[in-house]
Amino acid sequence: MTELVETAQIYRVDLGARSYDIHIEPGCLTRLGEAMGQLFVAPTRCMIISNVTIAPLYMDQVRSALGQAGWQVTDCILPDGECYKNMDSFSLIMDALMDARLSRNEPVLALGGGVVGDMTGFAAACYRRGVPFIQIPTTVLAQVDSSVGGKTAINHPHGKNMIGAFYQPKLVWIDPLVLTTLDVRQIRAGLGEAIKYGLIRDVAFFDWMQQHITDASRLDAAVLAQMIYHCCRHKAEVVMADETEQGMRALLNLGHTFGHAIESMTHYVTFLHGEGVAMGTLMAARLSEQLGYAPMGIEDRILDCYQQAGLPTHIPQFSADAWLDAMGHDKKNIGSQIRYVLLRDIGDAFVAGDVEPAAIRALIDSYE
Repeated sequence: MTELVETAQIYRVDLGARSYDIHIEPGCLTRLGEAMGQLFVAPTRCMIISNVTIAPLYMDQVRSALGQAGWQVTDCILPDGECYKNMDSFSLIMDALMDARLSRNEPVLALGGGVVGDMTGFAAACYRRGVPFIQIPTTVLAQVDSSVGGKTAINHPHGKNMIGAFYQPKLVWIDPLVLTTLDVRQIRAGLGEAIKYGLIRDVAFFDWMQQHITDASRLDAAVLAQMIYHCCRHKAEVVMADETEQGMRALLNLGHTFGHAIESMTHYVTFLHGEGVAMGTLMAARLSEQLGYAPMGIEDRILDCYQQAGLPTHIPQFSADAWLDAMGHDKKNIGSQIRYVLLRDIGDAFVAGDVEPAAIRALIDSYE
């Protein structure tokens, strides 16, 4: 974890016929047309899905790169925010695809963060029973996590990502330079997801993140490239072992059961996803200590790292009944059993399906 790499890095996600590359390189956005030419026999038509924040920044650049390679480009621009990751926005995408009459072999490109990527992937999975799609992530969170692995979804008032599909992209094209237009809150939220990989399976990476968190926050190019590559590699390794989350892929949900509940209970407008995951991870760490799975002090180590990253660490106050109801809608549950990803130590996560509601009530009470 000591060598910093500034050149292009490529990681192959090996899923047989659904394999694809993750390409990470500063400035590569201008060469997207060349990459598309290697994926498709001949340039035809494509559609870019983006939002009102990202489109003014990067749509012309992507259109130009594609146009120079012979692509005819249409687009669909969505409102920005987690609260718009819903059926209404999904319908806007489907209407645009229908109006454009894209054929089954013509790709859809997701230009944006995790919300755009998730919705575009789900629309691509549904339209004509599946069209190719490409991820062009523009946030830290999307570059280190959500653009890889083929989880696509929209939210429902009863729960986050409850309507979706496993549907892999044809390419993940990551240009760290686009992160320079992010506000500091978005950067910090993405760092929360990056830290997660150290917590679940790589203590050395957790230590590295602590050492480089300031440089990452300042968007140091070499540090970002290294961080993104290691996160994508970890994500890809887990996905290759368990594509549809039948086992170990559930470990990637550390902090998500509590975090999704926080997002849901605050109606997706108060916290960014990475912020919810960070707070949820602190709750999972405290629960791990209270149940005797992890040694005391784990929560404090994680808290210190999150505070260095500038992430929120104060847990919102809701009743235990509200917490249990919100988590009861989590898509990872089996029957009525809520599943939690807990820690034995930094770098050692596991799935616990036998946590009693009384333990959750005690956890919630500990924050009063």
